[in-house]
Amino acid sequence: MNIDFPLILVIVVLGSGAIWLLDSLLLARGRATRRLQLAEQFPGYDQAGSKASQAFAEACDREASEPAVVEYARSFFPVLAVVLVLRSFLYEPFQIPSSSMVPTLEVGDYILVNKFSYGLRLPVTRTKIFDAGERERGDVMVFFPPHQNDTYYIKRVIGIPGDRVAYRNKQLLVNGEPVPQEWLAEFPSGRYTVKMGRETLPGTDGHLMQVDNRRGPRNFSVVVQPGHYFMMGDNRDNSSDSRVWGQVPERDIVGRAVAIWMHWEEFLSVPSYRRAGAIDWPARRVGHEPTSISSNTAHETCQYSGL
Repeated sequence: MNIDFPLILVIVVLGSGAIWLLDSLLLARGRATRRLQLAEQFPGYDQAGSKASQAFAEACDREASEPAVVEYARSFFPVLAVVLVLRSFLYEPFQIPSSSMVPTLEVGDYILVNKFSYGLRLPVTRTKIFDAGERERGDVMVFFPPHQNDTYYIKRVIGIPGDRVAYRNKQLLVNGEPVPQEWLAEFPSGRYTVKMGRETLPGTDGHLMQVDNRRGPRNFSVVVQPGHYFMMGDNRDNSSDSRVWGQVPERDIVGRAVAIWMHWEEFLSVPSYRRAGAIDWPARRVGHEPTSISSNTAHETCQYSGL
C-alpha cells in the first residue's frame, strides 16, 4: 500500500491552521475575558508568591487555559506550512530503493528533486499553476508512470515530443542517428560481461549507462507523442521503463532530479557523503569508474525520505 504523504501533509497543515485560526478569532477572546474576570476576583494576584497569585494561577488553569489541541496546532502549523511549501514548490527529497538507474544512481542514494524547473503544480491535485523551463533529453525525471499512477518512478528522458526513438542491438538511435557511446569498463559475469560507458544524447554533455550482455537487446522503434516523453533507465537491461509501460504524459511529471546529497544503503550502516554532488557530474570526468555495477533485475520506484 502506498502512503500518500503529500495528501497527509496538506490535511495536517490545513487542519492545524484551521484550529489555530478558529481559536484566534473566537475562543482566545473568551479566555482573555475570563482572565480579566478572575483578576477582579483575586485582588493582589500580581504579587509574586502571594496566596492570591497562586489561587489566580490555579483558576486560570482550570477555566481560561489554552486547550492542548490549540497549543499543538499553534506550535506545529508554522513548521509544517514551511515544509509543505518547500516540498511542493521548491525541492523534495527522495531515496533510491532499486538499481534501474545504476550507474548514475545507486541503491541507497538520497536525492533532491527540483519542483519548479518545469513549472509549479499544486500538491495532491497536480494542477499546473504556471509553466516554466523545457523538458530536455537527458534530464533525470521523477514522475508517475501511466500503469501505476500513484507511485513515484525515476528515469532518464530519452525522447521528447516528435522524436523517433529506436533501440537496435543495444545501440540507441534518436531521429535515425546513433547516440554516441564510449565504453569505459567491463566487468566479467560468468561467460558474459556487464559494460559501463558514457552515452551522449543530442544536446547533452553525456551520462553514464550500462548494458548486461547476458540479456537480449529488446529492440524497438517508436515515435514520441505530443505532450509525452519516452523514459529509459540507465541500467538498460535491468529497467522497467517506457519500453514496457509506454510514454509519460507531461501532466504526470513531478520534477527534475538535480543532486545526490547522501548515500545510506541500510539502516544499520553509516551514512556516507562520498557520492554527494550534482547528478551526472561523474559522466564528465574522464576515467571515472562507478562504485558498483548491478546486473540484478531492477525495480524502478523512488521513495520519500524524511520531511
